[in-house]
Amino acid sequence: MMQSLYTSSTGMLAMQSQIDTTANNIANVNTMGFKKSRAEFADLMYKVMTYAGTSTSDTTKSPTGIEVGLGVRPTAVNKIFSEGSLKQTDNSLDMAITGKGFFQLQLPNGTLAYTRNGSFKVDLNGSIVNSDGYMLIPQITIPPDATNISIGVDGIVSVTQPGQAQATQVGQISLTDFINPAGLHAMGDNLFVETDSSGQPVEGIAGENGLGTIRQGFVELSNVQLVVELTDLITGQRAYDANSKVITTSDEMLATVNGLKR
Repeated sequence: MMQSLYTSSTGMLAMQSQIDTTANNIANVNTMGFKKSRAEFADLMYKVMTYAGTSTSDTTKSPTGIEVGLGVRPTAVNKIFSEGSLKQTDNSLDMAITGKGFFQLQLPNGTLAYTRNGSFKVDLNGSIVNSDGYMLIPQITIPPDATNISIGVDGIVSVTQPGQAQATQVGQISLTDFINPAGLHAMGDNLFVETDSSGQPVEGIAGENGLGTIRQGFVELSNVQLVVELTDLITGQRAYDANSKVITTSDEMLATVNGLKR
């Protein structure tokens, strides 16, 4: 059986992975805080027919060998944590991070999750939560009679209440970073959780120790560039088509061989 049949099938499977990854990026082009992914590949092992350096005579050696590749395999789907564009909303609880860092949330089971989506609300207890009701950590409670909420670039949250001339500080939002953000596990809902590859979370004050700053009244949009994704989609489709043509050609060659005895 011709090796090209199996080799091309690995190419089709690899391009399917790229197209699936690209499709997810395009689907989330308007998802706040979404980070795009990139499929990465590596060539498979080689079938060696002749090693480089094999003697061709008593005094000469072959400068190159004969090695036939056996295809390609996906090695990773890497998250790209470049910053997305900022969109002004004028909502006092919308926040965007300019620079490195994540907001820290507490899931219902007590697990900590991390997000770049800074679209927050206030629940019935006055706590700052995300759209699913997951509490922002450290917990900050907004008084029910607050007439104005101010969030500084360093995360300090202050409120103005009736009868008070000056704002009162009610807490400070901290940011968390990882030595390898690409190693975080994406669990959906714009949330990431820690893994052994991401390293331990490092919590700190916004604007210090390499962490980004917080911009109130803005949200971070997806970092997906639609033109780039459509180009990758076309490239993946063409590569998929080319691999399928190799299978068709190999099949035709086998049919020719099978017909030699007629």
